[in-house]
Amino acid sequence: MGGGVSTPDYDQLIDAETWAYIARLDAAYPPDAVEMTIREQRHVYDQMCRIFDQGRPEGIVVRDMPYGAVPCRIYEKAATDVTVVYYHGGGFVVGGLDSHDDICAAICDRTGYRVISVEYSLAPEVVFPGCFNDAYAAFEAIAKVHPGPIMMAGDSAGGNLAAAVTHQARTGVPGRIVGQVLIYPGLGGDLGQGSYVEHANAPQLTAADLAFYHKVRVGDGAPPTDDPRFAPLCDTDFSGLPPSVLITAECDPLAGDGGAYRDKVLGAGGQAVWFNEPGMVHGCLRARGMSTRAAAFFDKVVDGIGALGRGEWPYANAPD
Repeated sequence: MGGGVSTPDYDQLIDAETWAYIARLDAAYPPDAVEMTIREQRHVYDQMCRIFDQGRPEGIVVRDMPYGAVPCRIYEKAATDVTVVYYHGGGFVVGGLDSHDDICAAICDRTGYRVISVEYSLAPEVVFPGCFNDAYAAFEAIAKVHPGPIMMAGDSAGGNLAAAVTHQARTGVPGRIVGQVLIYPGLGGDLGQGSYVEHANAPQLTAADLAFYHKVRVGDGAPPTDDPRFAPLCDTDFSGLPPSVLITAECDPLAGDGGAYRDKVLGAGGQAVWFNEPGMVHGCLRARGMSTRAAAFFDKVVDGIGALGRGEWPYANAPD
């Protein structure tokens, strides 16, 4: 368990640029945010996303359309065979097509790949497995419409969905997914050890926050303990997964899930690499315009999606 774990010195771990981002982010939330209704939390979250939105690069064609009856947004720059399926973060409670619009547009611009962002159902209106069902239905429909290689990607809750869909697709839609890039994902690690304890009170995401999101996600039911659709790390079979890149933030209770998942994939004979970025906090994709470290973090995301989409594995010499 977590006995004897020292409290990290975040003043030393986190640099001035990232602290400036955190201050700006905190200013976007009212002091009573924790007491707000879910609807109010969504409104404040959407306002925050607009503050940090960097807009779309020129030359990106964007259109909204459903796949498998699930609302989606397509980003295209040029003719390409590769499609990136992206699931947004937000604890399965907040977020949508607009919250991650600039991130998806930037991925499209920098890789040249088609990016399709999926707006899955949110809790508490739709509890588990509703979000997974939407995520998988959209993926199945995308795979039918776009016959080329498919890259899976997502951040936080979206990283969970990307991995869960990838696991299911091994039998449901085999051979189509060529890689996955999971960005500070919550994959169902042991809440009583590792980063969950060490970074339980990290800036931007705490263990208490995670407990809240877990409860809302399942509603009145108990969290499943053996369902990889809920927690991909509890899968008993990690064989046959595509090359996987996991990019986490050091100052984040979810950080250890990246290493645990990498080890499971490697143990099953697959390819996986984990980058735990120093001094980064959960949600740091939004800091890429303010923080050199966050910009480098996003570079790793884009480079991973780009390489795996081309069938390349440039991580042979990556550190363990």
